[in-house]
Amino acid sequence: MAGWVYRENNVPKYQAYFQKHDGLRTWEKARGKWMIPAYKAVLYTSLSASMYMMGRLVLGHKTWFGKN
Repeated sequence: MAGWVYRENNVPKYQAYFQKHDGLRTWEKARGKWMIPAYKAVLYTSLSASMYMMGRLVLGHKTWFGKN
């Protein structure tokens, strides 16, 4: 318990990090540099796949490739 009470105060470090003017939004700083691009890749891939298949269904094809 003493390690919890008498530990170093990291608030000034995090405050300086989040208030630094480096052109990034707060949510970009908090989530890391890899999470948002990975999320966008999954988002755009699924959106593109849905649009592709909706277009094929409009044309009467019920499979991903081929005529049927």
